[in-house]
Amino acid sequence: MIQSNNPLAQFSEHAAKIVEGTAGSVVAVHGGRWSSSGVHWRSGIIVTAEEVLERDDEIALTLPGGRRAAATLVGRDPTTDVAALRFQPDGMAVAQTADLGSLRTGHIVLSVGSHDGAPSASLGLVAVAGGAWQSRRGGTIDNLVHLDIALPTRAEGGALVDAHGRVLGMMVSGPRRRVLAIPAATIDRALDQLLAKGYVGRGYLGAGLQHIRGRHGNGATSSDPRGVLVVSVDPDGPAARAGLLVGDIVTAWDAQPLARVREVMKLLGPESVGRTVDLALLRGGAPATLKLVIGERPVR
Repeated sequence: MIQSNNPLAQFSEHAAKIVEGTAGSVVAVHGGRWSSSGVHWRSGIIVTAEEVLERDDEIALTLPGGRRAAATLVGRDPTTDVAALRFQPDGMAVAQTADLGSLRTGHIVLSVGSHDGAPSASLGLVAVAGGAWQSRRGGTIDNLVHLDIALPTRAEGGALVDAHGRVLGMMVSGPRRRVLAIPAATIDRALDQLLAKGYVGRGYLGAGLQHIRGRHGNGATSSDPRGVLVVSVDPDGPAARAGLLVGDIVTAWDAQPLARVREVMKLLGPESVGRTVDLALLRGGAPATLKLVIGERPVR
């Protein structure tokens, strides 16, 4: 006999209702060797994980209930792991999204994916909740959320759902198979650019850079200059227009010291395009400065 006052049974029933409510806006995405999941983020637009979408064409979806539908790629942004697909929704529900900034370590969350049209779900905890961070490819992610949750390949790209049934982001597999969430705010920002241009623009210097290695091969010594060495310059790029030369050592960016190329890459996010920055240099051993207007990385 089921007892209506059983807290565990009540929790179980609530979780099942959340999954059922979310599953109406989650699809299976067939764009690689294995299917993954996607979320109906805006009317006619599916958001999925860029890293598991292996094809740019002949992409198919399995909608809730099992109906198949064709989809076309709008664009992809590897830096935030967001890809957007366009399809004919025919009345399919759009996900109810919300900001995940209220998530705290220890909160219970659900992953909702699609297994060929049938809902799949995992239950877990927020293991780490923090502020903004940058991906290995230089994308700005609005919140750091690590999850203690199972994420099968078929569920990657699916919905991160809170205890109120709101979709707070997209589930992806991070480094060392750590499960991460791409927040709704990050997805919306990337999606705006993908819908407008088909890609997410990033800053471009038009210069090849490398670390300065010390005389003993393990980084700079106390007497070595610190900065990044210019090893090539695109003759039609922003660096050339600003007067940057091969052999220059860039030591600071807007008065902030530079030591590694990775630091420069982090400064070349989408918001950097069109900005003017002050670069401090060593040229032939003598200090110099120049102003550089950051361009937009060419689409290849």
